[in-house]
Amino acid sequence: MCEQLGKEPDPDEMPPELGSFPLEIQEAFVIHAMLPDRWDGASGSYMGKDWSPLNDLLNIQNVYDKKTTCFFLKHIESYQTININGELKRKQDASKRRAKTGKL
Repeated sequence: MCEQLGKEPDPDEMPPELGSFPLEIQEAFVIHAMLPDRWDGASGSYMGKDWSPLNDLLNIQNVYDKKTTCFFLKHIESYQTININGELKRKQDASKRRAKTGKL
């Protein structure tokens, strides 16, 4: 993208790579990706991750510091839940605005 814009990449603006985080945060991201999502069937809202397989995943991944990894896992989930539900709300609001103007 920078090449298309004729700019040099700025390392300060690049998102960090997974390997640049401490081990517990890396483990939290990996386990977070493995946990299944929960959705509210009536409203379509994202309800977060299903934590029931967490202990098995921690054991399968040989996580040493489970408490710290779970701390970061909860923060990742909270951030993701806010972002997903915010995006869903923006889409719903845009759809309502289009419906009011008759442009579906």
